[in-house]
Amino acid sequence: MAVSVSVLYVLAFAGSIVALLFALLSTMKVLRQDSGNEAMQRIASAIREGAVAYLNRQYKTVAIITAILAVVIAVVLKSYVLAAAFVLGAFLSALAGYIGMMVSVRANVRTAQAATRSLKDAFNVAFKGGSVTGFAVAGLGLLGVSVLYLILKDPNLLIGFGFGASLISLFARVGGGIYTKGADVGADLVGKVEKNIPEDDPRNPAVIADNVGDNVGDCAGMAADLFESYTVTIIAAMLLAWTAFGGSASELVLPLVLAAVAILASVIGSLFVKASTAGKIWPALNNGILVSAGLSAVGFFIVNRLMFDHYRYFISALVGLAVTVIIGYVTEYYTSTSRKPVRQIANSASTGSATVIIMGVAKGMESTLVPVLAIVVGAFLAFTFGGGFYGVAIAATAMLAMTAIIVAVDAYGPITDNAGGIAEMSKMPDSVRKITDPLDAVGNTTKAVTKGFAIGSAGLAALSLFAAYGDITKITVINIFDVKVVVGLFVGGLLPFIFSSLTMRAVSNAAMGMVAEVRRQFKEIPGLMKGKAKPDYARCVDISTKAAMKELVLPGIIAVAAPLIIGFVLGPEALGGLLAGAIVAGLLLAITMTTSGAAWDNAKKYIEAGNLGGKGSDAHKAAVVGDTVGDPFKDTSGPALNPLIKVLNTIALLAATLIVSYHLF
Repeated sequence: MAVSVSVLYVLAFAGSIVALLFALLSTMKVLRQDSGNEAMQRIASAIREGAVAYLNRQYKTVAIITAILAVVIAVVLKSYVLAAAFVLGAFLSALAGYIGMMVSVRANVRTAQAATRSLKDAFNVAFKGGSVTGFAVAGLGLLGVSVLYLILKDPNLLIGFGFGASLISLFARVGGGIYTKGADVGADLVGKVEKNIPEDDPRNPAVIADNVGDNVGDCAGMAADLFESYTVTIIAAMLLAWTAFGGSASELVLPLVLAAVAILASVIGSLFVKASTAGKIWPALNNGILVSAGLSAVGFFIVNRLMFDHYRYFISALVGLAVTVIIGYVTEYYTSTSRKPVRQIANSASTGSATVIIMGVAKGMESTLVPVLAIVVGAFLAFTFGGGFYGVAIAATAMLAMTAIIVAVDAYGPITDNAGGIAEMSKMPDSVRKITDPLDAVGNTTKAVTKGFAIGSAGLAALSLFAAYGDITKITVINIFDVKVVVGLFVGGLLPFIFSSLTMRAVSNAAMGMVAEVRRQFKEIPGLMKGKAKPDYARCVDISTKAAMKELVLPGIIAVAAPLIIGFVLGPEALGGLLAGAIVAGLLLAITMTTSGAAWDNAKKYIEAGNLGGKGSDAHKAAVVGDTVGDPFKDTSGPALNPLIKVLNTIALLAATLIVSYHLF
């Protein structure tokens, strides 16, 4: 090997510092922008206060659960180091989301003000704001894993770090999703359907809660989600390397180096994200992804050449990058307003809401085909050419090494959504909405692409975790003719559906409470509908907050308890069956739900742009119903399945040695 392992660790550490410095630089650039007039600042302040209040309350709740689990890990597994790693993983995951959200709620008003100048200026501010989240996630994730390994010298102890990240991801996704969609659905059903007022009309009492939700769900939630995927995948690859090659092998440090290389590529790629005045927004964002992927591929080749005398791992890494690009294109195809699937859904709105829902579900199911084929073919190629499951882990690592630029593109979405809301509520000129609306429409596509990326990467990463579970338990074959394995398999397949049921029901309950409150205010506050009185925004924010806090605990308990019960009762093979069932069912259900939801949303926006009768038409009313059904699909239940899969796998890894020694049957 031409480069020493110590030098490679320095490179990994340097990559994390570069990411954090770039996030800091982007923050400074955003904060230097004009924050608009007093009315705009007042609305932005209300959104910021609501988002901070919710996130503080959520983290206080989760902190209690984290503390309890840390004590359990320390006592039951007899490892204070593992417990400390668990707490650190949870803390850094929460911190990544918090940093991103705090910049997002400041970038929104600055994006709205920039829209008074040009689309290009507004786009640049929004993307800079999103870049903070993306690079904070990658920087903190790589820093945490690399430094912790340098201290502990054992990747098995990093499992605690991964579990902490997974737990925060689950709660952030579930809690943030319930909050945002309870507010969004409530605001839409009364505001747009019953009162026929615009989406972000200041007369709607739920409008601030809706805008708060964009930040706590789509920004903080996605940040925690990808932080978990990023770190857990690197840890899984290191675990497989530790078992297969030993503690001094170059394979152990390779995942960290690939992550650092991709960060440098993403920094350069982000510089290529510039919207033209012609309004080609998605191509500008996609350019950043493609340039980052291309530069990462070059970097991966150089690293492989310096570290090894073969190209097996470069081929695996190339497969991971290819899967990323394929999933991005497929998701964009199914969710863009300029593509056939969204327009088919919009056309189905002319015959009512029932056909909108039927067509949306059909397109969501159809959208599973190419991503799943890409994942299974990618896994096969990486396994074959990469020398086994370690090759699959390297493919997953290469895919998730793109996290910085992917999350930057995603976090752009809630910023533009909020910018449009601020423009509407502060009564800015129509010319501003003509800029923020297309930015927001593309934001729906970017959020869908990122969710597709998160779910697709979860599939490859889960295979790596599954292989690591096999190494720890010494299981080489899982016999599906064994009744205990069959029980585990069916329970695992059941979990994503029960989990989704709980989260969908939670959104419905939150939305019903929101609808009742919004109706009450329109009825009891004199002059509200005429714009002569101010609604009680705080009351709606409180309703969403309480609903999210009430509903987020049970899904988390199920995710932690189910693998432990199956494992300790039926044994490690049955738990392996559970993990396999959850991976397959969860992957398919998540892709279906997230794609359907995003396609419904953009079908509505396609009609609102003046097509098929435009706003207020029967087709528009039907499309609003489809969008409302799709809200919990795409922003709550679907995305939450990604951390569910990871929590199941990481808790299985943590408890594996105990389950092998102590199980009833």
